[in-house]
Amino acid sequence: MVKLRLKRCGRKQRAVYRIVAIDVRSRREGRDLRKVGFYDPIKNLTYLNVPAILNFLEKGAQPTETVHDILKKAEFFKEFQVNQKKQSQKKSKGD
Repeated sequence: MVKLRLKRCGRKQRAVYRIVAIDVRSRREGRDLRKVGFYDPIKNLTYLNVPAILNFLEKGAQPTETVHDILKKAEFFKEFQVNQKKQSQKKSKGD
């Protein structure tokens, strides 16, 4: 199973995090499948690669609670719901 979770980077007392798609069995600093975002809690900066995140969520990846909160603050799920509605309309028209 794949999860979207934080990977710690930076130096002591100045942590920054990468949002990565990673296998559940891997360690926090383990090898990731793909980097899909960046989060700096000190400067409160967030960068999200929206198409990559959408791709992983559509394939069944689960975000951790922290990543879910970050995505929620960035209003990501509004876009995710719109994208799902478009796909369901395409499927219904194709039948």
